[in-house]
Amino acid sequence: MKTSLTSALRSLALLAAFAASGCVTTGTYNAKVAELEGIDQQHSQAAAAREKTLQGRIAELEADLAAKEQRLRELSGQLAAASAERDQLRKNLDDSTALVGELKKRLEKLGQNVDALTNQKSQLAAALDDSKARLEELRKQKAAADALAATFRSLVDRLRSMIDAGQLKVVIRDGRMLIAMPNDILFDSGRTDLKKEAQAALAKVAQVLATIDNRRFLVAGHTDDVPIHTAQFPSNWELSTARAVEVTRFLVTHGMKPQVLAAAGYGEFDPVMPNEGAEKRALNRRIEIVLEPNLAELPSMDALAATH
Repeated sequence: MKTSLTSALRSLALLAAFAASGCVTTGTYNAKVAELEGIDQQHSQAAAAREKTLQGRIAELEADLAAKEQRLRELSGQLAAASAERDQLRKNLDDSTALVGELKKRLEKLGQNVDALTNQKSQLAAALDDSKARLEELRKQKAAADALAATFRSLVDRLRSMIDAGQLKVVIRDGRMLIAMPNDILFDSGRTDLKKEAQAALAKVAQVLATIDNRRFLVAGHTDDVPIHTAQFPSNWELSTARAVEVTRFLVTHGMKPQVLAAAGYGEFDPVMPNEGAEKRALNRRIEIVLEPNLAELPSMDALAATH
């Protein structure tokens, strides 16, 4: 458009020069002037449109700039808020770190206390188990003692007439219940065959002992300290043993089971009295029928170990 206007102006200048010289007609000149005015009008319109476009673009840019400035202000506010929040979070983090450290110390201390309490609990549990075991063992011992006492009372009651007659004694010695019968009632001096008058009493003893279940018996022969030297009995051991065997055989023939009986001879080595005088020596010459402890009533090895 600028080139066309420039060319038109040049042409107009030439025409004007020619018109002055009389070389160009008025009609040609007017036509060129009209063309020039049309070109100027087009240029003006184009310039106006261009200006309008530029103003619209400027308005858009100004609006965009205002929006960006607003957005910048908003972002600045958000940045300030974020910075404040960050600072608060840092403070909270510092506070939390300090609290965690304090809690960690408390937990460590608490953990130590818990470990101590757990150890104490284990010790108490072990002590409780031990007490239960001891209590159970005491219960068993009491039950065994009660059973032994009941058996003792029963024997005393059933053998009362013989006890009152001085034919035997029911006693507890060295923790064992036994029936003690003087040798002088059962045997003549140095002999092993039973006296006839003693057999009735011993038969009654066999009858009573045969009713006791789950019990073994030891028939033990004892002498005083007066030595014996014969071909049959080189010492009191042989004499006491032979007498114990004789009583054992008699008990079997009168109802007792042989598998629950045993015989032993102690000679003079288990006296109940010092061998001082005839009366005390007579007490040492005896046959004892020992009621052996029932193994089921005795404490187990585990129970014994638990009590130590």
